[in-house]
Amino acid sequence: MSTAGEAWRPNSPEASRAWRPYRTAAEGWRTYRMVAAMWIRSTLTYRTSFALTLVSNLVVTFFDFVVILLMFGQVRGLGGFSFPEVAFLYGTSGTAFGLADLVMGSLPKMGKRVRDGTLDTFLLRPAPVLAQVAADRFALRRLGRITQGLIVLVWSLVLLDGVTWTPVKVLLVPVMLLSGAVIFAAVMVLGASVLFWMQDAAEVTNSFTYGGNNLLQYPPTIFAQDLVRGVVFVVPLAFVNWLPALYVLGRPAPEGVPGWTAFASPLVAAVCCAVAGWAWRRGLRSYRSTGS
Repeated sequence: MSTAGEAWRPNSPEASRAWRPYRTAAEGWRTYRMVAAMWIRSTLTYRTSFALTLVSNLVVTFFDFVVILLMFGQVRGLGGFSFPEVAFLYGTSGTAFGLADLVMGSLPKMGKRVRDGTLDTFLLRPAPVLAQVAADRFALRRLGRITQGLIVLVWSLVLLDGVTWTPVKVLLVPVMLLSGAVIFAAVMVLGASVLFWMQDAAEVTNSFTYGGNNLLQYPPTIFAQDLVRGVVFVVPLAFVNWLPALYVLGRPAPEGVPGWTAFASPLVAAVCCAVAGWAWRRGLRSYRSTGS
């Protein structure tokens, strides 16, 4: 009969299973860095072209904010929120989504890969498939979206004059951005997992990512309460910025939503990652190529 110490020898099966998730994560990160670095080197080979593409991406995404600027040229508030407050919502949502889009922006192409069988190329390599797919054709031009979101966010922080800043609120802003990026990334992985079974549903899955980003740029008070509850309790996009931002701005949480949810974004992000990981593994196991 083995002792507890023998059961946890470094080379024992039990120890191997215990450390497997950490090894897989480290291997995935290493694979992602290698593939992304390859595409970054390829992009930077033509620096002028990259600079023009980055600037054009920045300008195109800025036009989304122009709509809000034009709107506040005619009204003083939107759903009871002032311009700096709406800009704060826009900046936090745009920055979080930009980070997720930079890291996972290739995943919406999963439907095409499954349909034409090109996913097989990734399966033949001795590296985590998700890391390969996410890093493939890494688009450095997506930095334009992050830059635009950060510019609006900093501008909103300068304009906000009715907020009493405490250490908790100051810390909550970067936590909100990082947790929101992880939530968006998890939703992207979950959407890509669905494409294993429904290859032509990319637009449906994009409605929860790109559409969710557009939704979170505006105050929750202008939407129906059923929609607000849906993005809190069903697809928890409200934890990206709505709930923590309301706390930062000194506003009450939506009706029926506890106040402590403003601090739950990291926990929600962890749960979303677990669900997305489970869905991805299920989808990958169900993949049978094209048969051609």
